[in-house]
Amino acid sequence: MASRALILALRLVTLVFLVVSLVVLTTDTATLQVYVNTEVQIRFRDVYAYRYMFGTIVVGAGYTIIQIARTLHRICKADQLISRDGITLFDFFADQIASYVLATGSAAGFGATKDLESLLGFVGSAFEKFFNKGYAAASLLLCAFVCAAFLSILSSFALPKKV
Repeated sequence: MASRALILALRLVTLVFLVVSLVVLTTDTATLQVYVNTEVQIRFRDVYAYRYMFGTIVVGAGYTIIQIARTLHRICKADQLISRDGITLFDFFADQIASYVLATGSAAGFGATKDLESLLGFVGSAFEKFFNKGYAAASLLLCAFVCAAFLSILSSFALPKKV
């Protein structure tokens, strides 16, 4: 029962990281005054790597919500002491894939932010807030990946022991 509570807590923490990262990413905009009457605005959806990061956050949050519901079901169902091998294997591989997806989204976010910062760094502080939010969203997604990776390790302990 304690391991299921730990798994539930980690899934909730993962979901919180993903939701906060989503909010930070979707509010990431910057405006630059080019001429007297002309402004250029850049948003997160103008950067393809940020779009990918957005997608990985949405997929990760959806998967995490489903797994939270399944974990709550398992906690409430006290007579389920013996789990089926197929479900256990599915949980293990799904946790592995989910953590890999989150890792690639975080890496894309860090890479895009670093590249954009070096390309647009000459502008000065006009895009500094944009870059900081990009780093923050990628960092939160990295924290979600760490939680998901730990969950995949915990799900490997439930794999059937075949001798």
